[in-house]
Amino acid sequence: MPGVLSIAGRDHDLGGGFVVRRLLPHAKRRSVGPFVFLDHMGSHGFPPGQGIDVRPHPHIGLSTLTWLWDGALMHRDSVGSVQAIRPGDVNWMTAGRGIVHSERTPDAERASGQRVEGLQTWLAMPESEAEAAPSFQHVPAADVPILHRDGVDIAIVAGHAFGQRSPVRTCVDTLYASVRFAPGAFLDLDDEHEERAVYPLEDGLVLDGEPLAARQLHVLSGRGDVRFASTAPLRAMLLGGTSLGPRVLWWNFVATTRERIEQAKVDWAAQTLGTVPGESEFIPLPER
Repeated sequence: MPGVLSIAGRDHDLGGGFVVRRLLPHAKRRSVGPFVFLDHMGSHGFPPGQGIDVRPHPHIGLSTLTWLWDGALMHRDSVGSVQAIRPGDVNWMTAGRGIVHSERTPDAERASGQRVEGLQTWLAMPESEAEAAPSFQHVPAADVPILHRDGVDIAIVAGHAFGQRSPVRTCVDTLYASVRFAPGAFLDLDDEHEERAVYPLEDGLVLDGEPLAARQLHVLSGRGDVRFASTAPLRAMLLGGTSLGPRVLWWNFVATTRERIEQAKVDWAAQTLGTVPGESEFIPLPER
C-alpha cells in the first residue's frame, strides 16, 4: 500500500466571510503531478446584490481549471472569451506566454444571490509548451464523461481515468476526476498515473482501511493499486498525473526560471500582456 502525506492547508478570508482553503503549494509538497496550485473556495452564500469580483489579472506558464459544485462564475479574457461556468462544466484556460482574465458573479446570480463552492487549480505546462499562444476551452457538463458504478459516480473532468478520457485538451498526462460516493460504496484506483492525490470534501472516506480527514489533501507516495471506501455520502476529487519537476511561482506567474518571472513582472507593469475587452480596471503588480 502506498504511504499517504496529509496536507491540512490554510484558510484565507477574502472578505465578507468568503473563505478559500489553499492546499497547494505547501511546504511539505509543492505539486502533485502537473498541479501546482489548489484552492477550495466556499461553500459560501452571497446575498442578493453581492458576489465575486476578481479584476483582470495576468498569468504565464500555466493552465487554469475551474470546477464548481455550486454557483456560477463569468470568465472573460484577453483572447476574447466570455463564458459562464456552472456546476459540471469545465473552463480550461491556457496562459502560455501570457493571458489576462477576470472572474465575476454573473448578473442574474448577483441579483438573486447564490451559494458558491468549487476548486480552482493551476497546472504547470511542459517547458516546450510554456511560451505557446494563450487559448481557452469550455466543455459543458453534458460533454463531460460520467461513469456510474455501484454507489459511485465519477466525472472525468480532465485527463483520463477508469478507461475514460475527458474531451479537454491537455499538454501533459493528467488525472482529474470528481467523485460522489454513496454510503458503503468502494472504488479501486490503479497506478496508471505517476502521482496521485485525493481531496475529500466530507468525512467518511477510507483508504485501504485508514480514514481520511475531510478538507485535507491526501497525497499517495509510491505506486500500487488502492481501494477507497465510504462510510457516509461524500464528494471527493482525484488529481495527479505526470510530474513536470520544480517550478517557480510568484503571484500569478509560473515558470522554470526566476528570470522569466522577472520579465513577466516587467510586462504586467507596462500593461503589455493584454487587456480584457470591455474592462478597464486591473489588479496592479504586488509590491512584494
